[in-house]
Amino acid sequence: SRRDAQLVGTPVFCGGEKTVLSPRSGLQAPRAGCVCVPRPLRPSVGDLSAAAALRADARPRAAMAGPPKEKASMEKIASVVSAYFMVSISLVFVNKWLMSGDGTTIPAPLFVTWFQCVVTVVICWALGRAGRDAPAGSFYAQFPEVAFDTAIAKKVLPLSVIFVGMMTFNNLCLKYVEVSFYNVARSLTICFNVLLTRLVLGGETSRQTLYCLAVVVLGFFVGTESEVNFSFIGTLFGVTSSLFVSMNSIWTRRVADVVDNNQWRLSAYNNINAVILFLPFMLMTGEIGIISEHSALLTSFTFWAMMLLSGVFGFLIGICTIMQIQVTSPLTHNISGTAKAAVQTVLAFLIWQNPTSFMNIMGIALVLGGSLLYSYVRTMEMRRQDAAKAAAAKSSPAVHGRAGDDREVDIELTEQEEEEQPLKAGAA
Repeated sequence: SRRDAQLVGTPVFCGGEKTVLSPRSGLQAPRAGCVCVPRPLRPSVGDLSAAAALRADARPRAAMAGPPKEKASMEKIASVVSAYFMVSISLVFVNKWLMSGDGTTIPAPLFVTWFQCVVTVVICWALGRAGRDAPAGSFYAQFPEVAFDTAIAKKVLPLSVIFVGMMTFNNLCLKYVEVSFYNVARSLTICFNVLLTRLVLGGETSRQTLYCLAVVVLGFFVGTESEVNFSFIGTLFGVTSSLFVSMNSIWTRRVADVVDNNQWRLSAYNNINAVILFLPFMLMTGEIGIISEHSALLTSFTFWAMMLLSGVFGFLIGICTIMQIQVTSPLTHNISGTAKAAVQTVLAFLIWQNPTSFMNIMGIALVLGGSLLYSYVRTMEMRRQDAAKAAAAKSSPAVHGRAGDDREVDIELTEQEEEEQPLKAGAA
């Protein structure tokens, strides 16, 4: 079967066996009874890197998205989006109270963040116990039982360090800036996303994306320049938090396989590690002494109620985010997040009575508008990429020709790569 069949420049299957055929100038039909099936060419090193990045991006996203999405009613969509708004805005407001409440809270940001991690670990444990005997397909069935493995915890540790930095700088930013300025202070997250994706994953950036980022950066500087109660240290914490948020998303993709691409198992290990990591930081920054100085508040019902609320809201925001993506789409979720930020800013002006100016509002509008445009542009680009990949997968015509040439191009996959393909495809 190998004698006559040829697929120019492409390995084929002849008689059920792999063979590498050499390109020839002339073409000839294969011998009767021989079926030649084309195989994809070996990708270049750059293609392999891009494919690895896509697999690393697709696996966690597929796993983090939860069960397959069913068509939801308008009532369900409205309730989920409303819950997302309420939980997300409440989390910011509760954290702001805890971080800057004068005389009603302990001025120890690391201690507050540490307690939020403790609450998350307890919730993960409780839901894991509930999901152990839950019927398949139920809400609780998605939560795995928490079982601490030191080897896994060590592999997740780099992500946990980034996670601790992200939460710490995020809360410190909220401590020093007004709630109305909070979104502006942390608006550079998408800029760091694009930069780190290009540096770490080798991703390309379109001109349309750069235009959107330019709008966001312009809004950041306009909002910063015109902020009435401007805090340089708070803004610096916000920019640093944005960097850690971007690093967290990339490293999450890298360690997703360690926890079988399960977001709740990753959350449990991440928060357990964080509970341990925060302790030496609290000692080094002197927060243990601060807690002792405000020991009277340790018996305050209001203080512990707000602490508990912040931990619960911090866990619920993850569930609300997943549910919103399930009943809508990633693009709608991003649009919802932008709308939520706008509502949060308006409520901050009303509740916290934050002073503002026309240019300040203009900066906020530019940040939110640029973020919204970025979400739309990136979604359209991803759809075009998916369509191009689907078209390329369909266009692999088999060309038959005569064999025999002393030039062979070895473009076969190795046996190890062959065996890994189904595993990687399954994981994706």
